[in-house]
Amino acid sequence: MITAGITGGIGSGKSVVSELFRLHGIPVFDADSEAKQLNDTSTVIRKELTALFGKDLYAGGSLNRKQLATLMFADRQKVEAVNAIVHPILARHFLDWCSLHQNHPVVMIEAALLFEAGFVRYLDKVITVFAPKSIRLARVTQRDHTTREAVEERMKHQMPEEEKVERSDYVIHNDGSQSLILQTATILDDLLRIEEQ
Repeated sequence: MITAGITGGIGSGKSVVSELFRLHGIPVFDADSEAKQLNDTSTVIRKELTALFGKDLYAGGSLNRKQLATLMFADRQKVEAVNAIVHPILARHFLDWCSLHQNHPVVMIEAALLFEAGFVRYLDKVITVFAPKSIRLARVTQRDHTTREAVEERMKHQMPEEEKVERSDYVIHNDGSQSLILQTATILDDLLRIEEQ
């Protein structure tokens, strides 16, 4: 079984690419969705985040994500502290998920912080979805109904796109210059060929 990661900066189109792989029958673990669920259900995460930020963070029974984001992005050390709490638990969930899907020749994980979280240690191949910053800013400001400044602040907490590209085995260009369908099919063919060897 080949394990591959899909990453890219905010607004690059990771979710679209993941969906294209799913249409080919490839199971894709959505790290961001799983992390959101764990933030609400894991007693360990709840305890650690409450110790870090106070009980108001879970007022109403579930995590106040907006409040967490405000508190985190104001302090780089808080971002690292939250990631140190969530990422190890998320990694265990991913490995358990892989065990459940071991009958598939290829499985994938979609994660914005694939490199930053250290998930690459569990992967055979990495795919970066690349789009120029101007396109990503336009996509996210429209999608999230937010300001350019807010998006740029979130971008600061991610590895630069160029570095992700350099560290990846495959790059999907999502700037309208090439077909996403063709790019994903070509990569999948290569992964299946590698798995058969």
